Amino acid sequence: MNGSRRRTPQEIADTLRERIRAGTLRPGARLPTQAELAGEFGVERGAVRQALRVLQEDGLLSDVSKGSPPRVAEQRPAREGPQPTMVALAPRLTEAFSAPHVRIDAVCLTAQSLIPALGEPLRLIHEGRLRPARIDARILLPSRDINLAFPVSVDAGSEEDDAVHQRWLAMRNAQGQVLQYNLQALRGTHGIDVHVTFRALPFTPPVKLYLLNEAEALFAHYMITRRAEPTDSGTLEMWDTLGSESLLFSFEQRAGQRDAAFVEQSRKWFDALWETITTDLTLS
Repeated sequence: MNGSRRRTPQEIADTLRERIRAGTLRPGARLPTQAELAGEFGVERGAVRQALRVLQEDGLLSDVSKGSPPRVAEQRPAREGPQPTMVALAPRLTEAFSAPHVRIDAVCLTAQSLIPALGEPLRLIHEGRLRPARIDARILLPSRDINLAFPVSVDAGSEEDDAVHQRWLAMRNAQGQVLQYNLQALRGTHGIDVHVTFRALPFTPPVKLYLLNEAEALFAHYMITRRAEPTDSGTLEMWDTLGSESLLFSFEQRAGQRDAAFVEQSRKWFDALWETITTDLTLS
C-alpha cells in the first residue's frame, strides 16, 4: 500500500475491519504494532491510533489503551431480536446481578414487569450462585397527583375516571412496596448493601426504560389498547397498556458506537429527570 496517497484513519479502520471479518485477523489475535501499521499504510502513528479507536468503539478490538498491540475482540453471539418484556427482562437482570455493584434505573408506569423479572436473580442469590455486594435501584413512576394519559376510562369525564385512577394507584403502590421489600430483605439474609429509591414523574411515560449497570439500556413502547376490568358494579372499560407484552429492545455499550451513544444518552436523560422535575414519592 506504500507509494500511493496516505490513508485516512477511517480508511485504515475499514481495511482492518475487512481483515477481521474475512478471518485474516482472528478473534484473540494481536494486531501488528502501531509502528508496523503506520509503515504499511504510509501514515503517522496518530492516524493509526484514531483508526484503532474507531474499531474499539465498534466492538472489534480490545485492550486498545494498553501498551502492547490490541487484540481482535472475541466474537459475541448475535443478539436476539426484540422480545416481550416478560421474556426478555429476567435474563438481562440476572446477568446484571452478576456484577459486584448492581445498578438498576427504571422509568415505568408500575413495577409490574420488574417484580417477576427479579425472581430469577433473587433465587440465584439465595442459592449462593450470585453474590453482589451492593444494589442500588432508582425507580421513576408517575405521580398520584397528575391526570394520567393512560390508563383512563374510555368514557372520558365520567364517574369511572376516578375508579380507573384509584385502581392504577393501588397497583403502583402495592407493586412498588413488593419490589422494595424483596430487595431490601437481602440486607438481613445476605448482608447486601441495598438502596431502593422512588421518585414521582409529573407526566405519564409513553415508553419504559431500564438501565442496567450503566452498560445496557432496555427500551420499549407502551402500546395502548382497550380492555375491560370486571368490578363489583359491572365492567370498567378503559384505555390501558399491556406493559409485560411490550417488545423490549436492547442497546449495549459494548456493542458499538451507536448502541453506546443510546446507552449514554438514556443515562443522561434519566439523571436529568431524577435531579430536576421529579419529586419525592411515598408509596402509600
